[in-house]
Amino acid sequence: MRSSSKFLFLELTCCSNLVVSGDRRHKSNFSYYLTGLIEGDGTIIVPKTERSVKGKINYPSLKICFHLKDLPLALLIQKNIGHGSINKKKGANAYIFTINNFEGLVFITQLINGKFRTPKIYALNDLIDWLNNKNSKLNLIKNMFDNSSLMSNAWLSGFIESDGHFSVRTTLINRYPKIECKFELSQRQNDHNNRNNLFFLETIAKFLLTVVKSIKMNQRYPQYRLRTTNLNGNIILENYLTLFPLFGTKYLDYKDWLLVLKFFKLKQKKDDLIINQIISIKSNMNDKRTIFNWDHLQNFYNLS
Repeated sequence: MRSSSKFLFLELTCCSNLVVSGDRRHKSNFSYYLTGLIEGDGTIIVPKTERSVKGKINYPSLKICFHLKDLPLALLIQKNIGHGSINKKKGANAYIFTINNFEGLVFITQLINGKFRTPKIYALNDLIDWLNNKNSKLNLIKNMFDNSSLMSNAWLSGFIESDGHFSVRTTLINRYPKIECKFELSQRQNDHNNRNNLFFLETIAKFLLTVVKSIKMNQRYPQYRLRTTNLNGNIILENYLTLFPLFGTKYLDYKDWLLVLKFFKLKQKKDDLIINQIISIKSNMNDKRTIFNWDHLQNFYNLS
């Protein structure tokens, strides 16, 4: 069934009552997945003063942004954490999941502490200081960057959920058609505190047998981009996401991407019939997707 925007909203709302069942994943993998998600599309805000200029008490918050179509995923994460609220972002096709109560901030900090790989660790450490100052009995420890193998946990799947892109390109105007099946990931070169993002992106690039390149150098915010450039890198990504799956609508794009990758494995991408199949698959991926299936959420991580 093809979804209009109105039907899609109703479909997402119905999914909010989805019961988590099936394979119950270990708590640590939910924590790593959540950390990757936060480091991709999350923000940790810690006030610099206890009160505003109007005398109101300032509170910290942790926010994660979800595209409108990923509301079911946001609802399941909220259910697992047991804290926070989800609200539609004004003027955008997005929902914001916000945690700003003390108990919720302590709980999520304990989940994600020690698993950060990006400069957002400094905001997390500011939050830890704030929480410890409010309750000295907490004694939360500020950990260093996580240097564990990417293949050992679900951090990268959470980060891909936020900023990854499964790309299928078809160039047919030349005599010899060019078909590409790639994964891409882009980040600003420097965050809002002017901290550079190259170091952790190079770790991901090395894992996927590729390199990080500078792009958009003439724009206000230059970016780094890594892109898989060979079949072996794509297969490594496939093996990883088999162990630590995606759960948003990006999972659906990934499954279509795998259909195209299969043709590359079989070295069939130059066959005219296969090219037409690839074009058909591509026509329903990413922003062009109108069909959504949420069965994969039955296997989402469960903390209970």
